[in-house]
Amino acid sequence: MAEAQGQAPPDEEVLVAPERGSVEELLDASAGDPLDPMRHSAAHVMAEAVMDLFPGTKLGIGPAIADGFYYDFELPRALTPDDLAAIEARMAASVAADHAFVRHELPPEEGRAFFVERGQPYKVEILDDLGVAARAAGRPMPPVTTYEHGPFIDLCRGPHVASTGRIGPFRLLSVAGAYWRGDEKRPMLQRIYGTVWATQEELERYLWRREEAKKRDHRKLGRDLDLFSFHAESPAAPFWHPRGMALWRALEAWSRQVRLEGGFVEVRTPAVVRKELWETSGHWALYRENMFVFEDGDHLSGLKPMNCPESMLIFRTQVRSYRDLPMRLADYSWLFRNERTGALAGMFRVRQLTQDDSHVICRDDQVIEEVNLALRLVRRQYGPFGFEPRFKLATRPEKKLGTDEFWEMAEGKLAEALHGAGIAYAVDSGGGAFYAPKIDVFVEDALGREWQMATIQLDYQLPQRFELEYRAAAGGVERPVVIHYAIYGSFERFIGIITEHYAGAFPFWCAPVQAVVVPIADRHLDAAGELAGVLRARGLRVEVDNSSNRMQNKIRLAQEQKVPYMLVFGDREAEARTASPRTRGGEQQPAVGWEELAERLAEEAAARRPD
Repeated sequence: MAEAQGQAPPDEEVLVAPERGSVEELLDASAGDPLDPMRHSAAHVMAEAVMDLFPGTKLGIGPAIADGFYYDFELPRALTPDDLAAIEARMAASVAADHAFVRHELPPEEGRAFFVERGQPYKVEILDDLGVAARAAGRPMPPVTTYEHGPFIDLCRGPHVASTGRIGPFRLLSVAGAYWRGDEKRPMLQRIYGTVWATQEELERYLWRREEAKKRDHRKLGRDLDLFSFHAESPAAPFWHPRGMALWRALEAWSRQVRLEGGFVEVRTPAVVRKELWETSGHWALYRENMFVFEDGDHLSGLKPMNCPESMLIFRTQVRSYRDLPMRLADYSWLFRNERTGALAGMFRVRQLTQDDSHVICRDDQVIEEVNLALRLVRRQYGPFGFEPRFKLATRPEKKLGTDEFWEMAEGKLAEALHGAGIAYAVDSGGGAFYAPKIDVFVEDALGREWQMATIQLDYQLPQRFELEYRAAAGGVERPVVIHYAIYGSFERFIGIITEHYAGAFPFWCAPVQAVVVPIADRHLDAAGELAGVLRARGLRVEVDNSSNRMQNKIRLAQEQKVPYMLVFGDREAEARTASPRTRGGEQQPAVGWEELAERLAEEAAARRPD
C-alpha cells in the first residue's frame, strides 16, 4: 500500500524543504485552520520587520502552517537568536500601530514591473510561472493581487485579518534552511518559523507542548534508553539495539495476533523487483521518483516501496474460486522509499521501513464486510495504547488511475461501511492514493498532537491492471477487489510516535525491559540470576544489574531507564525465595514468592493494559 509516512514537526537541526512546489501551491497561504488568516497576517508583519532590519532582503513565501507560520528570506547574512528578538520587537510595534490590510489589484505587466523595480526576483518568478500556466490553459493572465499594511506590500491573494492589531499573541521560534521551491539545486533561503494564537493562554499552552516535545524527542530517548541509533554510514535507516528489538518484537507479536484473529495468513515477498511489475501496477509512472532504481544485469529493477503489487502475483499463482475469497494476506517485508534528505526526521520519515501490511482480495459483495473487519481490527490493535481513533474519508486525487465510475463506486462503499459501523468521519477531498480512495485514521498523543496512522484503501485498479480473476458461483470468471491497510503504518514511525507519547515509559506489556533484578551485594548474584530465570520462563523480559554500583544507584539507573519494576534482592529475599517489587513511580510493593510474582507479571503482560 502507498502509506504516507506523515509530516514531522519543523526541526531546527535539519534542512527542511517547502511543501509547496507548484505555482498554485506557492500562493496557497492556508493550512486548513480557522486561525490561518491571522497566521498569514503575522507572516506579513514578520516580513515587514525583516525588510526593515535587513535592507536588500529578497522575499520568498510566507504561508500559514499547522500551529503557526513561516517566511523564507534571502538575507545578507545568517541570522542569530538575537536577531529573532529584534524582529519580534519590530513586529510588536507594527501590531501596536494597527495598520489596515488593504488589497490591491494590478494589471499583470504592471504587477510584474512593481516587483522587478523592488528587486524581488522570487516574486517575479512566481508571476512568470502564473503567466505560463495561464497561457497553457488558454486563458488570460489574472490581475496581480497584493496586500499592503503600513509601509509593506507583498504579492498575496489573502485572506488576512482586518488590521495588524487583530493579530494575537505571537512568538518567533527558530530558523532553518529551506531550498527555494524544495529544489536542492535552487538557492538556499533562511526560513523563520513563528506561532500565533488567539489568546495568551493558548500561546503558553503551545509553547509548553513544544518544550515538552523536545524533552520527549524520540531521537534523544532512543539514545538514552539504548533502543536505536542513526549513523551516517546508512542515512535515515535506524540501527536497532537489543532493547529496541525487544520493543519491536512485542509490537509485532500483538500485530500478528490481531491479524490471526482476523483470519489472515502471512506471506513474505522479495525486496528487489524488476521494473515490469511497477509498470503494470502504475508505480513506475507515478511513484518512480520515490524508488531506489538500479541496473540488474540487462534489466532495470527497484527496491520495493510497497508490497501490494507482489501480493497480486501470489494470487495469480493458482486458479481461484469464489469459495477461496476473501483471501487475507499479511506481509511484514522490508520496504524502501527514496525520501529526500531534507524531509527526513528520525523515525518519522525513513528510507527503510516495515509495515504491518494487509491485503484482502475479495468479491465485490464482500467489500462492506471486509472494510468493517478492518475498522474493528484498527480499534482492537490500538486498544492497548489507549488511542481513540478519528476517521476521515479521502477521495479521488487529481492524478489517478481508472475511471470516475470506479472511483464513485469505491468512495460510496467506504462511506457505506463507515455509516454502517456508526462511525463519524470527515471528508478529505482529493486526499486519496493515486489508485484508490481510503479511510485515514488519526490519533492524538499525550501532547495533543494529531498523527495520521492507519489507512484503509479500496482498490479496483490493481485487480484490473494485473488481470486478476476468480471462478464465479454462477459460472464464468469475475474480477476481485483489493483492500489494502496497515494499522501501525510503519513500525519505525509508530515506535517514534509512542516513544514520545509515553516519554519512554512504555506500558508494561511492551516495555523493552519489564523488570530489573537489583542484587544488594555480589553474594546475591547467583540467586538473582535464578529469580530472573523464573521470570523469563514465563516470557518476561528481565535483566540483572550485576554492576558494582551501590543499590541506590542501581535503582536510580533503572528509574532513568523507565523500567516498570525493580526487584531489590538481598539475604532475606534469597533465603525466602521472595522478591520486593518497586515500581518506576516509586511505589514499594510487598514481598511475594517468585512463582507468584512470575504468574502475576505474566498476567499483567497478557492483559496489555494501556497504563
